Amino acid sequence: MESHYVQFFTATVLKWKPLFFNDSYKSIIIGSLKFLAEAKRVKIYGFVIMPNHIHIIWQVQKEHKLKNVQRDFMKFTSQQIQKDLRTNNPSLHQEFEVNLKDRKYQIWQRNPLSIDLYSREVIEQKLDYIHNNPVQGKWMLTDEPANYLYSSSSYYEREECRFPFLTHYMEYFGS
Repeated sequence: MESHYVQFFTATVLKWKPLFFNDSYKSIIIGSLKFLAEAKRVKIYGFVIMPNHIHIIWQVQKEHKLKNVQRDFMKFTSQQIQKDLRTNNPSLHQEFEVNLKDRKYQIWQRNPLSIDLYSREVIEQKLDYIHNNPVQGKWMLTDEPANYLYSSSSYYEREECRFPFLTHYMEYFGS
């Protein structure tokens, strides 16, 4: 069995399209994270869903292969979003058409970023980074990180449990 570090995972929508301004697509991401956590495939320590990308801090559990969990997450969310686009927004769906051997449409850019986080300090730095993403000048999605609904910030800042699938990162260190 593989042992996995906590990871900083980033996936970007194809061509940086702001697909996640639509809350139903954010719900697909959250539902998939919930499933992965409840199926004990990952522990999720933090996340943020931005208009055109997501950041997740997670740890794939020993019984599972990192590449399989990432692949399944990306494939499932892509299929669910495409299904909705075909039905409810066919013109936007066409913007995700690609000319590839293995697919006709693509939601996520290939090769998401996945970086091992080796220390508490680096995990905390990445949590701060993702939680502050929505208040950055480019986005200005909220006035303060804990007010952004599609993030784990309020879990840490206010001890709100909007997302029961979250695990506090200090559990990784036995605290």
